Amino acid sequence: MPATILLVVADRDIRDNWQELLVQQGYQIVGIGTGERAPDLCLHLRPDLVLIDASLPDVPGFEVCRRMKENPRLRHTPVILITAFSDETYATRARHAGADDFWEPRPSRWEALTRVQALLQMKFYIDEQVEGVVLSLAQSIEARDPYTRGHSERISNIALRFGTRIGLSINELRTLQVAGIVHDVGKVIIPDAILMKPGQLNFEERKIIRQHPVEGERICSPLKSLRQVLPIVRHHHERMDGSGYPDGLSGERIPFAARVLQIADIYDALTSARPYRAARSLTEALATMYEEADRGWLDSDLLREFAPLAFAPKLVERFGIREHSRKFRLLN
Repeated sequence: MPATILLVVADRDIRDNWQELLVQQGYQIVGIGTGERAPDLCLHLRPDLVLIDASLPDVPGFEVCRRMKENPRLRHTPVILITAFSDETYATRARHAGADDFWEPRPSRWEALTRVQALLQMKFYIDEQVEGVVLSLAQSIEARDPYTRGHSERISNIALRFGTRIGLSINELRTLQVAGIVHDVGKVIIPDAILMKPGQLNFEERKIIRQHPVEGERICSPLKSLRQVLPIVRHHHERMDGSGYPDGLSGERIPFAARVLQIADIYDALTSARPYRAARSLTEALATMYEEADRGWLDSDLLREFAPLAFAPKLVERFGIREHSRKFRLLN
C-alpha cells in the first residue's frame, strides 16, 4: 500500500503545491486547512506521516502536534512542522510539542522529499517490528492454555483453504490468513482464572470475555499492515440474527471475511478438546454448526460451502450438499 500523508496547511495554494509534489512521488494525500479536527481525522485515516503548518489560523500547529503526541494511538505517527520563518523560538516550540522534524524556512523540493522518505522508512521499520510483536503476542496467549495451543494457526490454515475454495483473491486470502493468527489477540486482557476456567462462565466473566474483540482491534489498529484485518478481529463473534457481540450486527452488516473466519473458528473449537468436553468428530461438529445456522447464528450459505472441506460424506449427503463452489467476494 502506498504511504498516506495528511497535509494540514491553511493556504490553499501552498497546500495544493505540496499535494502535487507528493502525489508525483506516488503518495496518497489528504489535505485540510484547519488544525482543530486533525487529531480526530488521524485516528480515522491512520496516515503514515503528517505535515502541519505551524501558523494555522484556528489552532497553532504546535498545539495540534502536541495533541497528537499525547494520544497513545497517534504517538508514533511522524509529524513534520513547517514554517516560513527562521526563528529559534519556533524550533524550541516544535521540539517541546514532540515534532519529529521541523522545517524552517520551507526546504527545497529535493530536501523535502528526502526528509519525508527518511521518516517514512523509519515508520515502516517500526511498524514491521511492532507487527512481529503482535503476532508473537497472539501466539503467546494460546500458550497460556494447553487446550488452545495451535488454535490460531489451525484456523488460519482452515480459513485459507476455505477462502481458496470460494474463489477469494490472493490479497483477500492473505488477509484471512493473518486474521486467523491475530483474531484472539485481545484475550491478553483476560485473567487466566477466566480464560482457563474448567466450568461454565458466570455473567460477569462472560462480559470480560466479550471485550476481547474490541481489545484486539485496538491492539492491531495502529498498524497499517493490519488495517484490512480489523473488521475481522472485531466482528468474528457476531451472529446473523444480531445476537452476537460486540456490536450486535446482523446479516449482511457482518463483514463477509468475519463470517468466513467465524466458521473456521467454530469448526476448530468443536473438533478440539476443551476442559469441559471432549473433542467432537467431524460429523458431530458439522451437525452442531448446522443447528446453529438453523437458529440464525451462522451464515448457512457459507456453511454449505464449507461442509465438503470437513470430509464428512454422510453429513454432506444428509443435507444435500453438492461439491461445487460459488464465487464470493470480501466486502471491504
